[in-house]
Amino acid sequence: MIPAAFDYVAPTTLEEALAALGEHGDDAKLLAGGQSLLPVMRMRLNAPEWVIDLGRIESLRGIREEGDELVIGAMTPHAVVGEDPLVAQHARLLTDAEAEVADAQIRHRGTIGGALVHADPAGDLGAPARALDARFVIAGAGGTRTVAADEFFLDLFETAVGEDEILTEIRVPKRTGWRTHYEKFVRVKHQWSIVAVAVAVRLEGDTVAEARVGLTNMGNTPLRARGVEEALTGRPATEESVAAAAARASEGTAPPSDLNGDAAYRSHLAQVLTRRALMTAISGGTA
Repeated sequence: MIPAAFDYVAPTTLEEALAALGEHGDDAKLLAGGQSLLPVMRMRLNAPEWVIDLGRIESLRGIREEGDELVIGAMTPHAVVGEDPLVAQHARLLTDAEAEVADAQIRHRGTIGGALVHADPAGDLGAPARALDARFVIAGAGGTRTVAADEFFLDLFETAVGEDEILTEIRVPKRTGWRTHYEKFVRVKHQWSIVAVAVAVRLEGDTVAEARVGLTNMGNTPLRARGVEEALTGRPATEESVAAAAARASEGTAPPSDLNGDAAYRSHLAQVLTRRALMTAISGGTA
């Protein structure tokens, strides 16, 4: 299907983009990589009068170190994030998750910021962002503000980014030396996650000093499995401890029921995948 007619503008600075967004308001949509917006427009489920393309704003791209954080520009493509050595060294969980995003073509076109703002609960980056305690820098006409991951995802396809605002950066605390894994369950390769689990653990000898676990598609937003984290922190890194902790993976979740499985099935999957992801990380996951 062909999209409805629209006007197009491609600003080269953030200020120009914000001005265009302010001018056209509800009649405008932002275009990042286009992997979410364009299919919706082709099906005429959304018909903006203006499309504001962020692709020419170079300041929104790139990855750099800044103190104890990695700063990732919102318009940085998935493929660049997934192959970046700084990310692999300091935030390996993102490297793991980016490898599971769709296929190579989409990873080269789609952007990390576009995916996070789209906020599909089955998307692969929200759970790692929450597990890593990422922070999101949002720009608007009145300046910038920073929102923690726990407050960024508000509901189904809804984030803290306002209609007149633009996500500019994702700031990720360095987790150098942590062991990580992203375990994704799908029926067909490159499909949206039925359930996925993002884990990062810091070991001290044979003990789990810290554990962070994010859940994909177990509610309307990406979730933290805090019961698992609590049960595992300070415990020996053994199969028994991991199994006991993973049994709490579905606590506080509200998984959907659809053709891929009902809520009970997803709750069981979350426990199985959490145990598997934790054991993979602990026994050989990337350090």
